Amino acid sequence: MEKIWTNLQMNINGLTQEVKFSKTAIDEIFNPLLRKLTELQGLADRKIVVYLAAPPAAGKTTIAQCLEKLSRENIMFTNVRALGMDGFHFDSEYLKSHKILREGEEILMNDIKGAPETFDVDSMQNKLREVRQEGTNWNIYDRIIHDVVHDALSVEDDIILVEGNYLLLDEPRWTNIRILADYTIFIKAAPELLTERLITRKMKSGLTREQAENFYRTSDGKNVERVLKNSAHANETWQLQPDGDYIKLEDEEENFCEIVFEDDAEN
Repeated sequence: MEKIWTNLQMNINGLTQEVKFSKTAIDEIFNPLLRKLTELQGLADRKIVVYLAAPPAAGKTTIAQCLEKLSRENIMFTNVRALGMDGFHFDSEYLKSHKILREGEEILMNDIKGAPETFDVDSMQNKLREVRQEGTNWNIYDRIIHDVVHDALSVEDDIILVEGNYLLLDEPRWTNIRILADYTIFIKAAPELLTERLITRKMKSGLTREQAENFYRTSDGKNVERVLKNSAHANETWQLQPDGDYIKLEDEEENFCEIVFEDDAEN
């Protein structure tokens, strides 16, 4: 059966874009999730925090914005506020003046911007605790100035949906973030599918194919592998399909969807 796609106009990272989702994904994954979160928030009788975690280029930002839009168009759903974790990068000045040790080599943090080490996890932890209160402000990452803007957004809604790569990372410091969620979703994807998406994204920003592939090897690819290998189990898991669609994985199905990396296959 041919898929039916729904086109949506949304503002993503400050730009109006047309995106598409299958009618099946909206009807069988997104709307049921919003119904579940509405019920969960009602039972909790307070603001709830929901994580949408995924490796780079798996579509998490677009999905989060879609879920916010769908929640506001249906009076049966409690309004969702979609927020990104990118506003908790360390400031650019800090990244350009601090180094970390990786594989025995000192590396300027700015050279691996976007890696888990380049985030101010303590600040994000404090803000997530605050977000459960009656009102707080949220940091954003401004892609024009390429830096963090602190307390740029006022957050008042009762369902706070935070999207990001490392929200479920089962590593030191990040476990303090993971335990603050009331509900979690993780998106799996085949590494080779994300590779081409990330290379294409860099080429659109002006890099040559060779430069984009090199950036993937030294930065994006390492982040993809880390997220897929080291993220903790979520309340529900979705899978990105080659055509850009999503399916929801059942527990028993997840056992047959293991991610295999080249270095694992060689061992």
